Amino acid sequence: MQRRDFIKQGSFIAAGLTILPSGFLFAKTNNIARLGFIGVGLRGRGHVKGALQRDDVEIVAICDTQAEPLKLTRELFSKYNKKLPQEYTGGIDAYKKLLERKDIDAVIIATPWQFHHSQAIDAMKSGKYVGCEVIAGLSVKEHWDIVNTSEKTGMPYMTLENVCYRRDVMAVLNMVRQNVFGELVHLEAGYQHDLRPVLFNDGKQFHGGGVEFGEKALAEAQWRTQFNIDRNADLYPTHGAGPVMNYIDINRGNRFTNLVSFSSKARGLSDYVEKLSPGHKNAKINYKSGDVSTTMINCANGETVLLTHDTHLPRPYAIGFRVQGTNGIWEDVAKSIYIENKSKKYDQWDPADDWTSKYDHPLWKKYSQKAAGGGHGGMDWYVLNAFILAVKDKKQTPIDVYDSVTMSVILPLSEQSIAKGNASQVFPDFTRGKWKTRKNTFALDDSGY
Repeated sequence: MQRRDFIKQGSFIAAGLTILPSGFLFAKTNNIARLGFIGVGLRGRGHVKGALQRDDVEIVAICDTQAEPLKLTRELFSKYNKKLPQEYTGGIDAYKKLLERKDIDAVIIATPWQFHHSQAIDAMKSGKYVGCEVIAGLSVKEHWDIVNTSEKTGMPYMTLENVCYRRDVMAVLNMVRQNVFGELVHLEAGYQHDLRPVLFNDGKQFHGGGVEFGEKALAEAQWRTQFNIDRNADLYPTHGAGPVMNYIDINRGNRFTNLVSFSSKARGLSDYVEKLSPGHKNAKINYKSGDVSTTMINCANGETVLLTHDTHLPRPYAIGFRVQGTNGIWEDVAKSIYIENKSKKYDQWDPADDWTSKYDHPLWKKYSQKAAGGGHGGMDWYVLNAFILAVKDKKQTPIDVYDSVTMSVILPLSEQSIAKGNASQVFPDFTRGKWKTRKNTFALDDSGY
């Protein structure tokens, strides 16, 4: 089924999202998406830059509590010869004045994680689409709050999970849909990235500039490091979980049923600080977050999913995808694919590029030139494009509220499992049973969604 036909038939309403006011999502397409930005730090400015490069977007207003991000954002507007937006600053509630504006269709939220929940709820209540960076909430209840508000207000909520649009990830999705791997049985993914230079800096350099965090630091080290002190969990599950959900139709004929999580000892951050600055007080902190956390998830249709969070030890970056079925397997760390009776040699890997180039997704075939230069290898262009098209067309976002909270709630669920001695946790059914009849419509064609 083509996405445009899916929307015309109103199938997503049957899938469980009540839209108010009546007919809102079927209103005439807008030529321009009018955006407001809440948070214009490093990540927020990345989205601002992407929006400034488009002719179908007007950035009406921006909000941040710090002067430096606002200054750098102004410089971006000057670079692209665009009209400066209205600025909102001051305390942490400054964004509420931005939300009072009637000339904003959607907001993009790129603030520290602890603010996402309240800012997104306020935005939906003000009648605005929400495109929010991860994480959606910090407790199971906060995730339910997001769902309930989206359903009550009829306003779509989309986690801006860019890895869902990574080129090889989408090529493998194309392969899955063409049954190249056969029936899927087991999947792996995660977030495996040495974040030590991100979690610590000296307030002058973002990467590798020292061992400070909090007020003395820059960017994410101002707030993200504290989560590693306070919480023992998979702190960043969505990069792996989002794409995996598309492969096995989670919330659309399948669902996560329960999970169990484990956490290693925490040594990496203290060791890092001690090596750079022997005797420094930050080397003596009791970091609760284990260096490597693993979460195993069961699915209603019998698949198993293994997620790994590994950010405190020296290592090259990898999501760690593994897609394994009755016909073959993809492993992205090895950059290899093996398909039984079709690979070049029995029991030997093919280079993944041999397959992913053949099964390149229609979205990448059509828009790769436009995405060139976009952040994270172009996938930032795709996720922003999908959100903007939904806003302009007044349609449901391709990553909807149910998808968004499902990939995000792994954080508090994993924390609960670890705290209770690796006890199994029941996975919430945010669709309230509608997963049984909903259809997977993510990136079915080259329409941009």
